[in-house]
Amino acid sequence: MSEFTHFDEGGRAIMVDVAGKDDTRRIATACGVIHMLPETLGRILGGQAAKGDVLGIARIAAIQATKRTAELIPLCHPIALTRVAVDFAPESDTSRIVCTVTAETVGKTGVEMEALTGVSVALLTIYDMCKAVDRGMRIGDIQLLEKQGGRSGHWRLPV
Repeated sequence: MSEFTHFDEGGRAIMVDVAGKDDTRRIATACGVIHMLPETLGRILGGQAAKGDVLGIARIAAIQATKRTAELIPLCHPIALTRVAVDFAPESDTSRIVCTVTAETVGKTGVEMEALTGVSVALLTIYDMCKAVDRGMRIGDIQLLEKQGGRSGHWRLPV
C-alpha cells in the first residue's frame, strides 16, 4: 500500500505539490445508487414530481458540484474541467436509480474527487426533491469505477 499523500513527515495535513507533474488528459468515472419506493420512481419517471424534472435538475446539480469540489473537499486542487457527463439509469425491478458521472480535464492532478462529488450531489438532489413523498430513500454504493491518466495510469474497479 502506498503512503498517504496528504500528510507531511510530521503528520500534518498538506495540499499535495503537483508542480512537477506533466499535464495529461485525465478521466474519472464514479457511480452511486438511490433506492426508493416503486411509487416514487414512477412519479420521477412519469414527470409527476411536485418540484419538477427531478433527473434534469439532479444532472445540473451534479455538473455544478464537480466544478465546486475544491470548495467542499479541503485538500483538493481547483481543476479546470473539460467535460462532465451525467447519466441516470432507472431500474424499475429494483426500484432504484443508478447515477454515473464522468469528469475530464487536462492537467496535473486527477478528477476522481470531482466525479465522486458529482454523484453524491446528484443523489442528494433526488432525495431532496422527493423527500416529501418518500423519506425512506437510501443512498449508497458510491464508488470510483475507473480513472485514466497521470503517473499511476489506468485503474478500473475489479469486477
